[in-house]
Amino acid sequence: MTLPTSVEGVSKDHRVRSVGIGRAHAKAILLGEHAVVYGTPALALPIPQLTVTASAGWSSGAGDAQGDLSFTMTGSASRAVVTQASDGLRRLAAAFRARMGVPGRPHLDVILDGAIPPGRGLGSSAANSRAIVLALADLFGRDLSEQTAFDLVQTAENVTHGRASGVDAVTVGASAPLLFHEGRSQELSVGCEGLFIIADSGTAGSTREAVELLREGFGREAAAQGRFLRRAAQLVGEAQQALAEGDPGALGERMSDYHRLLAAAGLSTSRIDTMVEAALGAGSLGAKITGGGLGGCVLALTQPERARQVAGQLHEAGAVQTWVVPLRRLADHAL
Repeated sequence: MTLPTSVEGVSKDHRVRSVGIGRAHAKAILLGEHAVVYGTPALALPIPQLTVTASAGWSSGAGDAQGDLSFTMTGSASRAVVTQASDGLRRLAAAFRARMGVPGRPHLDVILDGAIPPGRGLGSSAANSRAIVLALADLFGRDLSEQTAFDLVQTAENVTHGRASGVDAVTVGASAPLLFHEGRSQELSVGCEGLFIIADSGTAGSTREAVELLREGFGREAAAQGRFLRRAAQLVGEAQQALAEGDPGALGERMSDYHRLLAAAGLSTSRIDTMVEAALGAGSLGAKITGGGLGGCVLALTQPERARQVAGQLHEAGAVQTWVVPLRRLADHAL
């Protein structure tokens, strides 16, 4: 696998530190959701504005009923989210120790401080896992290759979501837009200008449920899977070409087409559809759900002079918060 970017914050001298730090960021799928699990390409964007930082240190207390690791998640995460993250973290820490040859079971304190809302299709679970893996590597003074980091994050993703394509595990550590296909990634050529507006619907989705819903739909009609995958691959290819050739209008149209593909498969919601229509009505070049579906976020492409109107209409349609990702900034990273 070709994996982008170098690993940050890993000790090169193998000395154990008192505190280890790891960082990662959010991601959005431009096109290719769900189809990527079946082997078709996907286009993915890093979202550097939304980050998570993990710090890992030594606990002064011995292991207790919670085992050999104490976990704190800052912010307003729900009890269910914290419980799930804590359980996943223990499995991830055990996998790290086994993979990296860390002896014993030292009691650790891990703090996760992030701005990525969970269940929104923004890769929060993958970003959390990557940040924690890097923090543990930093703490134990272990050199960590990108392939090993990916493998550990992907293991956690398979537990969280079921069968995971790997696109999230790669993109939460990337610095430029990516084409992801059958376990390999490469940086995309970006010739477009414009802004991506990401709008949170305020409703968490479920990738696992969405994957199962799509699979059930494929099972009811023999030709449904092939039809869905062929259309998805066509739209991804055309969007990749538009992105490289500097045609934001064509890119936006392919985004909207992909939303219709996902909505027809039952993966959108009434609020998401309303937000998509609001963005288009305000002058967005294209808009779609991003991520697994059944909730989450809308991704809209717009020109800078329309950004205020598009963001305003998204809020009027139900968005609880929005973020702006300049395409030129991503393009600069791709150079």
